[in-house]
Amino acid sequence: MNNKELDYRGIIKAFGLEGEYIGNYQCNSGHINRTYCLELENKYGEITSWLIQQINTDVFKNPDELMENIVGVTTFIQDYVIKNGGDPNREALKVYFTIDGRPYYLDEYNNYWRCYNFITNSYSCQAIEDPSVFYNAARAFGHFQRILADYPIDSLHETIPNFHNTVSRFNDFEEAVANDIMGRASAVRAEIEFACERKKDTGKLIRLLEKGRLPLRVTHNDTKLNNVLFDNDTHEGICVVDLDTVMPGLSLYDFGDSIRFGANTALEDEKDVSLVSLDLELYEQYTRGYLGEAGSSLNDCEIENLAFSSKLMTFECGMRFLTDYLNGNKYFKVEYPEHNLVRARTQFALVADIERKLDKMNDITQKIYRRL
Repeated sequence: MNNKELDYRGIIKAFGLEGEYIGNYQCNSGHINRTYCLELENKYGEITSWLIQQINTDVFKNPDELMENIVGVTTFIQDYVIKNGGDPNREALKVYFTIDGRPYYLDEYNNYWRCYNFITNSYSCQAIEDPSVFYNAARAFGHFQRILADYPIDSLHETIPNFHNTVSRFNDFEEAVANDIMGRASAVRAEIEFACERKKDTGKLIRLLEKGRLPLRVTHNDTKLNNVLFDNDTHEGICVVDLDTVMPGLSLYDFGDSIRFGANTALEDEKDVSLVSLDLELYEQYTRGYLGEAGSSLNDCEIENLAFSSKLMTFECGMRFLTDYLNGNKYFKVEYPEHNLVRARTQFALVADIERKLDKMNDITQKIYRRL
């Protein structure tokens, strides 16, 4: 099977899906997993859609642990939705098992396929065209955090070790500088110095975790705008998707990465860094939506570090881009040799602007929190 084919016959048989095959189409633009909508027609002429996804085992090397995480979390959310009178077919993902009881189908080419419910009458966003979109996304991610506040954290596997361990990421960066395998370090001394000057920031949240001031929580770890499905009619966020990176972590990782991605006035690979800044209105919209849902489940230390987490997650991302550039662009997909360097500069410019606005961001956070 090549990369453009879907083994729909094998999938239909493996998952015991009923109905006549109508067709399928690829329905996302992500770089990690291939995702399709599979359509079947039942005997009454009704068309049922299923979300079929191939697991990328180059990234997620243990599909059993990955799916154990996802099954546990989605089942927990479904139970919550049902208990609170919601619609589990729209407000939660559901993992369908094969007829032999597995959460995936392994085809003859050793490709792993999973099957979810397809949430109809919904859409995803790639960009923020109105602040209300960011607010609704924040409510969805905050709701996700609050629902899972009582989830048994010890049952989760770490599918990507040290994913948001910024200390570990900084060590990788220092190793890349020292090895300089592509001979690029001398030309990016300003960026290297920028990163080194902020080394002390990398361990702040980890130290607070070790002291017991920050709790370990269920975290999504990929809180981009396009990982929320919005209702076609109300435009409210109804379901958080793409749960591959659900792991034990800090709520601040999810919040900070949302701000990094959504409140930047420029694209992630904008070459003109003068266009890069932190939009305080968007920060306020997101904080208001997020705390409106998750605020009651967070402790004071988490609230106090929301603004800082925006800086830290932005710094971590920029550092990863710079590390990959120094290593020869081996991790992130690039369109030209300097792409990761451009991305790193954009993230570092955003870090610098967040530093200038950090007091205002903290004031906004506290003002919103006091009104809860």
